[in-house]
Amino acid sequence: MTALHELVTALAAPWVVLSPRSGQLTGSGAEGVYARDRRILSRLSVTIDGREPLPVHADERDAATHEYVALAEGLGDTRHDPTVMLYRTRTVASDGLTERITLVNRSRATVECRLDVALGTDLAGTAAVRSGAAADLPQLAPLPDGPGRTRWESDDTRVAVTADPGVSATPRLEPGDEFTITLHVTADFPKSTTGFSIEPPAERTPYEVTVSCDDKRVERWLERSLDDVSALQLAADGDRYLGAGPPWYLTLFGRDSLISSGMLIPVDPTLAAGTLRALAARQGTKVDVDTAEQPGKIPHELRADVADHGGGLVLPPVYYGTHDATQLWIMTLHKAWRWGMPADEVRDLLPNLQRALTWMKEYADPDGDGFLEYVDESGHGLANQGWKDSADAVQWPDGTLATAPIALCEVQGYAYAAAVRGAELLEAYGESGDEWRAWAAALQERFRAAFWVDGYPAIALDGAKNPVAGRASNMGHLLGTGLLDAAEEQTVAEVLAGADLDSGFGLRTLSTAMTRFNPLGYHTGSVWPHDTAMTIQGLYATGHADVAASYVEGLIRAAEAFGYRLPELYGGRGTGEENTPTPYPLSCRPQAWAAASAVAVLIAALGIEPDVPGGSLAVHAAAQWQQLDLSGLRVGDGTLSVQLRNGEATVVRSFIAEH
Repeated sequence: MTALHELVTALAAPWVVLSPRSGQLTGSGAEGVYARDRRILSRLSVTIDGREPLPVHADERDAATHEYVALAEGLGDTRHDPTVMLYRTRTVASDGLTERITLVNRSRATVECRLDVALGTDLAGTAAVRSGAAADLPQLAPLPDGPGRTRWESDDTRVAVTADPGVSATPRLEPGDEFTITLHVTADFPKSTTGFSIEPPAERTPYEVTVSCDDKRVERWLERSLDDVSALQLAADGDRYLGAGPPWYLTLFGRDSLISSGMLIPVDPTLAAGTLRALAARQGTKVDVDTAEQPGKIPHELRADVADHGGGLVLPPVYYGTHDATQLWIMTLHKAWRWGMPADEVRDLLPNLQRALTWMKEYADPDGDGFLEYVDESGHGLANQGWKDSADAVQWPDGTLATAPIALCEVQGYAYAAAVRGAELLEAYGESGDEWRAWAAALQERFRAAFWVDGYPAIALDGAKNPVAGRASNMGHLLGTGLLDAAEEQTVAEVLAGADLDSGFGLRTLSTAMTRFNPLGYHTGSVWPHDTAMTIQGLYATGHADVAASYVEGLIRAAEAFGYRLPELYGGRGTGEENTPTPYPLSCRPQAWAAASAVAVLIAALGIEPDVPGGSLAVHAAAQWQQLDLSGLRVGDGTLSVQLRNGEATVVRSFIAEH
């Protein structure tokens, strides 16, 4: 079975194909054609005279189009040069898959053979595939549906494959001839019972942002990332958002979609606006322990059906088990406003803003101690409800797991920023923000008194209100929120500069000094690109460019190692032990916030801070490159280009006066 990280991903959300580099789909592991949380095909393999062709090359032309090249052994000339080749051009679109399977004879003799395409499906849900439960599912019986057409049906999902001229053929190829079988794969899905369905966008936004840099790796990283961002786009009620990542997370997530769209505001502001509206439309209205819904709360994830992930983790179709998405929604709205989101669109979301702020005060702090803490009350939801949501994500230095309810440090930072920035938004629209500024100031004092331990902010407070010691990446998210003063920011930057956290390929989620440090632990020593990028944003924002530069270089090294398509996460052994990072076996690639990180890093390094409502633009470049030209950024109704030369930034074109 091929590990997920080794599979080649062709993507045009909501359709995605994951295959080995051979292009063959055998039904093993996560291999398959997927759409809308369902495996559409588990088998799509080609044989020539009953033998699989020998894989030679996989050419990923772009996110959606791949070509797989293979040698037809035993056919053609007997010399060492391959003369009979099989080319499979796979193109994924928003409504299905097209694959052209072409046999080419470049030998000196006539070639006769049998060409067969084997198809099959279990129509398993993605949660069943991920948990391994799909391995016990039978292959569905195909239903003939006319010449060259096969279909399968289960639970109101219908898959159809059309093969022209058919799935089997016996071509006779003269020298120079070729023969092609063309497959078209489509599917019909049942109507959602929750009011939410995973839909493609009406059109995919092309990105005209370009970068020229003396470090060519930066150019390749941005280009590949934007290609993936375009392929990850989905829509809800006409509003675009990014699916978090194929195949497990290709749907609307509160945290993931907000962080990704927020990072991408400088290149695609309407994506953030769409994400904000899509989530606001599903903002909590009642208290429901089973779904973790609360009034004003932004949901964690939305699907068409219940997702049984195994091990007792069963999530309802609309699940609210996140303790940070609501604050992130407010922060994203504020950033979108500053970058020029139309005033009427912002105004339409002010009632949602008020409800989100109220949630922080009235529901996010169930014990009334002044901190935002969580506990899974359903018994079948997520035990941890920050971005590090695995069961062992919050632990003491000796490896003991923290007990709930848990108040994460970064959740407090997000809450402070949300309150202050929410107040600014309210005031800009003629309402008072005094209540939230006072609330934020009180939170800041409480945090200072309770969270600091051993000279740095604790990961969290546990259920007994003890600060959970141990150096981890969580503290990086505090930078830039305003929760810390300058001296505290300096302390955090110094901790982050340590070799126990800086792997040379990015920020480790957990310090190497921790007893349970595991370089391939999901949240206990691995490196997540978005985690590193958010810390880079905070380091630049608080004036710690030297530490930020080390992490920027680390991400670029990692991007190069992964062909400039950064995965969800990768190993945290570091440059002291390996030349390239060890892949995490079950990592999704691409992943929305990993792809968006390229934009986040460039904007942070250049220090671009527009204030469209205030009519100003600030650029405080602290990038390590000598030459960089970034053009095509979107600010308000215009565009922005920035030129960097030897540390000095110049705004080449702007829709507003420089400030």
